[in-house]
Amino acid sequence: MWGMAETPKRGRPRTFDRQAALTAAMRLFWERGYEGVSIGELTEAMGIRSGSLYAAFGDKKSLFKEVVDAYGRTPVGGFAGVALREEPTAYGAFARILREAAVVYSDPAHPAGCLAIGAATNVTPQDAEVRAFLRDLRNRNVDGFEARLREAQRAGELPAEASPRALADYFATVLQGLSQRAQDGAAAAQLAAVAELALAAWPAAQR
Repeated sequence: MWGMAETPKRGRPRTFDRQAALTAAMRLFWERGYEGVSIGELTEAMGIRSGSLYAAFGDKKSLFKEVVDAYGRTPVGGFAGVALREEPTAYGAFARILREAAVVYSDPAHPAGCLAIGAATNVTPQDAEVRAFLRDLRNRNVDGFEARLREAQRAGELPAEASPRALADYFATVLQGLSQRAQDGAAAAQLAAVAELALAAWPAAQR
C-alpha cells in the first residue's frame, strides 16, 4: 500500500566496516596461508555474509590480492620499502631492513613471519595464479633491491666487481629465511644474530 515503508530487498549487502573486515581477512591469511582459509572462515572472521564478501571484494583470489596490497602498506608489511627510501646509504638501508625484519617477523602482536613470503607455501595447482601473484611480487621486491644496489655501486658504495643482482638475491634469501625461522618459533634475538652475520658479507669498504 501507498505510504507503507518499502520492504528492503533481499540480497542487498549489509553495511560494514570494510577496513576492519580486510584486516580480519589479512590476519587469517597470514596465520594459515591462502589454501588454509575457507570462504566460511573468512566470512566468520570478517563478520559478513558470503554475499557481502563477493559484492565487496570479488572472489577469494581477489580478496587475497587486496589483502596483500593492504599488507604492503602497513608498517609491518612495508618496512623494507621505507628503509630503501629513507636511508642515505645502501648499507644503512639493508642493515635497517634485516634488523627490523628480526623484530617484525617475531613480534607476538601478529602472526609470525611475512604474509607475502609464507602465504603461498600450501597453494594447490588449481590456484597457481595465487602462487604466481606472490612470486611476481617477491621478484619485484628483489628488482627493487637490485636497483638500490646499482645506485650504490655508481655512487662508489660498492666496489666495481660486486654483483648488485647477486647481493639482491642474497638479501632476499636471508629475509625469506628470517620469515621461515620466525614461523618456526625463533625469537627476535636469534633472528637479529642472523641479520648481523648476513650484513658481515657486505662487500663495500664504506659502511
